[in-house]
Amino acid sequence: MSTMAAVNDKKPKGLAAATFTPLTTDGEINLSLIGPYVDYLTQKQGVKQIFVNGTAGEGMSLTVAERKMLAEEWCKKAKGKMDYVIVHVGCLSFRDSQELARHAVEIEADAIAAIAPFFLKPNSADALRKFLQEVASAAPTLPFYYYHIPSITGVNVSVPDVLEDIGSLIPSFSGVKFSSADLMEFGLCFSHSPPHWTFLFGVDEQLLSGLAMGAQGAVGSTYNYMGSQMNKLIAAFENNNLEEARRIQFKMQDLIQYAKTLGFDLGVNKQLMSELSGLSLGPPRLPVMPCPPEHGRSIAQKFHSLFPEASVLMQHVMGNHL
Repeated sequence: MSTMAAVNDKKPKGLAAATFTPLTTDGEINLSLIGPYVDYLTQKQGVKQIFVNGTAGEGMSLTVAERKMLAEEWCKKAKGKMDYVIVHVGCLSFRDSQELARHAVEIEADAIAAIAPFFLKPNSADALRKFLQEVASAAPTLPFYYYHIPSITGVNVSVPDVLEDIGSLIPSFSGVKFSSADLMEFGLCFSHSPPHWTFLFGVDEQLLSGLAMGAQGAVGSTYNYMGSQMNKLIAAFENNNLEEARRIQFKMQDLIQYAKTLGFDLGVNKQLMSELSGLSLGPPRLPVMPCPPEHGRSIAQKFHSLFPEASVLMQHVMGNHL
């Protein structure tokens, strides 16, 4: 089997939850929640793809050993229940990234992804391509995705420039997780790329726009608790029912806008997931500060007012897990 045949054998499609990392009150990894978390996503949200150790998962705040432990447990618990597991392996050091990439092969992840290094930043598309090439070379049989999130990394190198001739440098290159609101840049990426690449849109509150521009799937933190609703949006879009798709997207935007009034950072988002799922995911890791519980409850109440059809289900789930 050729390398290209191996890396193109399986593709993500639809929603992928950017998973949060369960921590104890002491800030240690809590692996015991991974199994229930997988069951919650698959059974209650209809989400069967995950993106592990990314921004929502606080991957850059974890040690390499912790990231390995988490990735292995996610892959183990997802086996037979989920369709696709992408492990984020990006680090400031490409050596650490290579170690995580090799580990992803060992634990049978479906794909890997990497952000741009953001302390000593690449100053050109060529520099970023070479960094990504070194990371991907450690796991040549796994599909490789560039994770573009300039609002976090501060790396604003043009993605179309990064993609230029990248397939010859990285035979396993399979697409982009595009977490930017720049729809023109996203369109240029999609329209000038080969059909076997997959573009995963990463701005949850603009999912419908991303689908209209050609996204084949989406990765986001809100799909942890809004997956069932956003799956309805995708179905409406695919059935050319734009009125229904807009209705769902606008409600989701109302929720995000309300959450922003309470400081919608990672700590708040993680607390909201705990409130809506009934899974006690614990605090974020420093330097992110914990969310006041009342803020999480307030946003959860807003969610139920916007999506009353989900309220009974959510309350049932919380009763099962609390």
